[in-house]
Amino acid sequence: MRHVVAAVAGLIFALGLGISGMTDPGKVIGFLDVGGAWEPALAFVMGGAVVVYALAYRLIVRRPRPVVEVKFSLPTAKKVTTSLVVGSALFGIGWGLGGYCPGPALTSVVSGSWEVGLFVVTMLAGMGLHQVWERLSARGSAAAAPAPAAPLAEGPLKGVDA
Repeated sequence: MRHVVAAVAGLIFALGLGISGMTDPGKVIGFLDVGGAWEPALAFVMGGAVVVYALAYRLIVRRPRPVVEVKFSLPTAKKVTTSLVVGSALFGIGWGLGGYCPGPALTSVVSGSWEVGLFVVTMLAGMGLHQVWERLSARGSAAAAPAPAAPLAEGPLKGVDA
């Protein structure tokens, strides 16, 4: 059931991108060209999405649990990290240069355009490289971590370091 709901949501998202014209990289690049021939359509699409999300989120999280999951999976991170800033910058650069972000790019694959195909292949390669980087970083952090402290002593001095 979960996969059916995900597929239907993806289809609705893809249809919305197509109907709004957001699969056209010219619209995205035009939106980013605030000093030239600015194309405001993306601002309206984003604004509409924010309004719908803000209303739906408040209704959905009032439920005791999601419809097809056991519990809600909400972000818990509160800090702005270097990884977040670098990732956001890379996303923005790719979006500005290619005129695509992941959703519209995947939706546009059906066009058969080699440019879209190249964008999607390089996007997936970048995602793969990020996973490799994260694994290598985690291994390096684990190797550099100090050894765990000795366990607390048992007996009459319980709670005092041995």
